[in-house]
Amino acid sequence: ITTRPKAATTPPMKYYLIAGEASGDLHASNLMAALRDEDPQAEFRFFGGDLMRAVGGTCVMHYREMAYMGIIPVVLHARTIARNMRLCRDDIRAWRPDVVIPVDYPGFNLRIARYVHDTLRRPVCYYISPKIWAWKRGRIHTIRRCVDRMLCILPFETDFYRSLDYAVDYVGNPSVDAVENFRRSAVAGVSPVADDGRPLLAILAGSRRNEIAENLPTMLDVARRFPTLRPVVAGAPGLTMDDYRRSLGRRDALPEIVFDRTYELLAHAHVALVTSGTATLEAALFRVPQVVCYAVGGGRLANYVFDHFFRVPYISLVNLIVGEPVVPELFGGRFTRQRITDALSRLTDDTPERRQMLDGYDRMIQRLGPAGASQRAARVIAALTHSGTRPKSPPSVEA
Repeated sequence: ITTRPKAATTPPMKYYLIAGEASGDLHASNLMAALRDEDPQAEFRFFGGDLMRAVGGTCVMHYREMAYMGIIPVVLHARTIARNMRLCRDDIRAWRPDVVIPVDYPGFNLRIARYVHDTLRRPVCYYISPKIWAWKRGRIHTIRRCVDRMLCILPFETDFYRSLDYAVDYVGNPSVDAVENFRRSAVAGVSPVADDGRPLLAILAGSRRNEIAENLPTMLDVARRFPTLRPVVAGAPGLTMDDYRRSLGRRDALPEIVFDRTYELLAHAHVALVTSGTATLEAALFRVPQVVCYAVGGGRLANYVFDHFFRVPYISLVNLIVGEPVVPELFGGRFTRQRITDALSRLTDDTPERRQMLDGYDRMIQRLGPAGASQRAARVIAALTHSGTRPKSPPSVEA
């Protein structure tokens, strides 16, 4: 009796992702789903959030336990951040993934990338580039040495990195995917609030408590000057009504707030007040005319520092992608009730300013390119992981 030898089995590929905030959780979850399409046996382990958990795998730490932004919060929580980093390093070393995928969140992720590259000799495929085109350009040295592939989601980043002699991949923007997926969903036509006959004024005041405390009171004061509009606040992921109550302090009543329905709100909004960040891009993808307004300490000094020391001419992604001022940017000394009121008043009716902004949105959408960013990124990562060899790093040329 002869027995046939068992066919050799290939162990499943192991992907380790690190997302440190809500937007990273969203984009990483879509990337994980796309990776599973490319590699059905994929195993995931991650620092992330509920959306990543829904795809599957093991969540080592939730981003709520590590989302410290700004100088003072980072200093105050230095021990916690160091402990989280040790946990991440030890967990990666014990699990031995085939690839590590940092998702934005550079203060934490670039340190992890250095450890993975130098100590563990594992490939690092960075998804969503740190914004070194705006500040901390010196991080290019760490990226060049420790990141095997950089997958960018903003079209102008390819030219920026090319100027530093570092090759990157532009895979498209995942917000385009998210908005397109939403429009195909069953809830796309459902308003987040009952219709009272007034057009909706969407208010997106930030994703962190300190942003909301600084931005939302002024935004609501402006909204009261437009009684023909119905102001509705998009509740930030991970926050509660109590968080907003504490942020607003002593007020007669809380504003109308909807949680987990930001896209429904933007799909039905007539105009919007938006802080800087991904929200400005999402409002533009829904073609909602907006005023970008962001409270920054220092008043006019903040504007001076931005104008003279930052390397970009705009703070909003819309303007950066198009390369011209499509949306007004009111921050620092320009963040006043009267300026925001004046800017919003020019967008509430069918004005030349409103039509011009919508034309600018169309140019932005064209430059972003078609949907499919998650799938394109997944194909690059899966090919890198299954190649079995460490990819050649981009040329080491000093910036």
